[in-house]
Amino acid sequence: VQLQASGGGLVQAGDSLRLSCAASGRTFSNYVMGWFRQAPGKEREFVAAISRQAISTYYADSMKGRFTISRDNAKNTVYLQMSSLKPEDTAVYYCAARRYSGSYYDSRDYEFWGQGTLVTVSS
Repeated sequence: VQLQASGGGLVQAGDSLRLSCAASGRTFSNYVMGWFRQAPGKEREFVAAISRQAISTYYADSMKGRFTISRDNAKNTVYLQMSSLKPEDTAVYYCAARRYSGSYYDSRDYEFWGQGTLVTVSS
Protein backbone atom coordinates (compact mmCIF):
# COMPACT_ATOMS: atom_id res chain seq x y z
CA VAL A 1 0.00 0.00 0.00
CA GLN A 2 1.25 3.51 -0.80
CA LEU A 3 0.71 6.27 1.72
CA GLN A 4 0.69 10.02 1.14
CA ALA A 5 0.59 12.30 4.16
CA SER A 6 -0.45 15.93 3.94
CA GLY A 7 -1.71 18.82 5.99
CA GLY A 8 1.39 19.90 7.85
CA GLY A 9 2.41 23.50 8.19
CA LEU A 10 3.42 26.34 10.48
CA VAL A 11 0.96 27.17 13.25
CA GLN A 12 1.02 28.99 16.55
CA ALA A 13 0.81 27.43 19.96
CA GLY A 14 -2.79 26.67 20.82
CA ASP A 15 -3.86 26.27 17.21
CA SER A 16 -5.37 23.21 15.60
CA LEU A 17 -4.31 21.30 12.52
CA ARG A 18 -5.61 18.24 10.71
CA LEU A 19 -3.29 15.83 8.98
CA SER A 20 -4.49 13.45 6.31
CA CYS A 21 -2.98 10.29 4.93
CA ALA A 22 -4.32 8.90 1.70
CA ALA A 23 -3.71 5.24 0.91
CA SER A 24 -3.71 3.53 -2.43
CA GLY A 25 -2.92 0.17 -3.90
CA ARG A 26 -4.55 -2.29 -1.53
CA THR A 27 -7.75 -2.75 0.47
CA PHE A 28 -7.43 0.04 3.00
CA SER A 29 -9.73 -1.54 5.55
CA ASN A 30 -7.35 -4.48 5.89
CA TYR A 31 -4.76 -2.24 7.54
CA VAL A 32 -4.29 -0.93 11.00
CA MET A 33 -3.22 2.69 10.62
CA GLY A 34 -0.92 4.68 12.83
CA TRP A 35 0.66 8.07 13.17
CA PHE A 36 4.19 8.54 14.41
CA ARG A 37 6.36 11.61 14.68
CA GLN A 38 10.02 12.45 14.78
CA ALA A 39 11.36 15.69 16.18
CA PRO A 40 14.83 16.97 15.27
CA GLY A 41 17.47 14.99 17.11
CA LYS A 42 14.96 12.60 18.62
CA GLU A 43 13.77 9.09 17.92
CA ARG A 44 10.53 8.39 16.14
CA GLU A 45 7.67 8.10 18.60
CA PHE A 46 4.17 6.74 18.56
CA VAL A 47 1.34 9.25 18.34
CA ALA A 48 -1.89 7.37 17.68
CA ALA A 49 -3.33 4.30 15.99
CA ILE A 50 -6.70 3.07 14.86
CA SER A 51 -8.01 -0.42 14.23
CA ARG A 52 -9.15 -1.62 10.84
CA GLN A 53 -12.85 -0.81 11.30
CA ALA A 54 -12.20 2.18 13.58
CA ILE A 55 -13.59 0.35 16.58
CA SER A 56 -10.54 1.04 18.71
CA THR A 57 -8.13 3.94 18.97
CA TYR A 58 -4.86 4.24 20.83
CA TYR A 59 -2.90 7.29 21.87
CA ALA A 60 0.39 8.21 23.43
CA ASP A 61 -0.22 9.64 26.87
CA SER A 62 0.98 13.11 25.93
CA MET A 63 -1.53 13.29 23.07
CA LYS A 64 -4.63 12.05 24.85
CA GLY A 65 -7.32 14.69 24.89
CA ARG A 66 -5.56 16.83 22.30
CA PHE A 67 -5.24 14.54 19.28
CA THR A 68 -7.93 12.47 17.61
CA ILE A 69 -7.29 9.78 15.03
CA SER A 70 -10.04 8.73 12.66
CA ARG A 71 -10.39 6.98 9.35
CA ASP A 72 -12.74 6.88 6.41
CA ASN A 73 -12.43 3.51 4.74
CA ALA A 74 -14.60 4.64 1.85
CA LYS A 75 -12.06 7.38 1.11
CA ASN A 76 -8.98 5.30 1.96
CA THR A 77 -7.87 8.03 4.30
CA VAL A 78 -6.77 8.31 7.91
CA TYR A 79 -6.79 11.61 9.75
CA LEU A 80 -5.08 13.09 12.74
CA GLN A 81 -6.88 16.05 14.25
CA MET A 82 -4.52 17.96 16.49
CA SER A 83 -5.62 20.69 18.86
CA SER A 84 -4.03 22.81 21.57
CA LEU A 85 -0.74 22.41 19.77
CA LYS A 86 2.45 23.08 21.67
CA PRO A 87 5.95 23.92 20.44
CA GLU A 88 7.05 20.46 21.57
CA ASP A 89 4.64 18.98 19.01
CA THR A 90 6.96 20.25 16.29
CA ALA A 91 8.04 17.23 14.27
CA VAL A 92 7.71 15.39 11.02
CA TYR A 93 4.55 13.33 11.24
CA TYR A 94 4.40 9.99 9.48
CA CYS A 95 1.46 7.77 8.75
CA ALA A 96 2.00 4.03 8.72
CA ALA A 97 0.06 0.89 7.89
CA ARG A 98 0.15 -2.57 9.39
CA ARG A 99 -1.47 -5.53 7.67
CA TYR A 100 -0.75 -8.28 10.16
CA SER A 101 -0.77 -8.80 13.91
CA GLY A 102 1.52 -6.69 16.00
CA SER A 103 1.76 -3.84 18.42
CA TYR A 104 -0.21 -0.68 17.80
CA TYR A 105 2.56 1.26 19.51
CA ASP A 106 5.74 -0.15 18.00
CA SER A 107 6.90 1.39 14.74
CA ARG A 108 8.77 -1.82 13.88
CA ASP A 109 5.47 -3.63 13.42
CA TYR A 110 4.28 -1.29 10.68
CA GLU A 111 5.16 -2.40 7.18
CA PHE A 112 4.34 0.66 5.09
CA TRP A 113 5.19 4.30 5.65
CA GLY A 114 4.29 7.61 4.11
CA GLN A 115 6.84 10.29 3.37
CA GLY A 116 6.02 12.49 6.36
CA THR A 117 4.60 15.96 6.71
CA LEU A 118 6.25 18.68 8.77
CA VAL A 119 4.35 20.36 11.58
CA THR A 120 5.97 23.40 13.14
CA VAL A 121 4.40 25.01 16.18
CA SER A 122 5.70 28.45 17.11
CA SER A 123 5.44 29.84 20.62
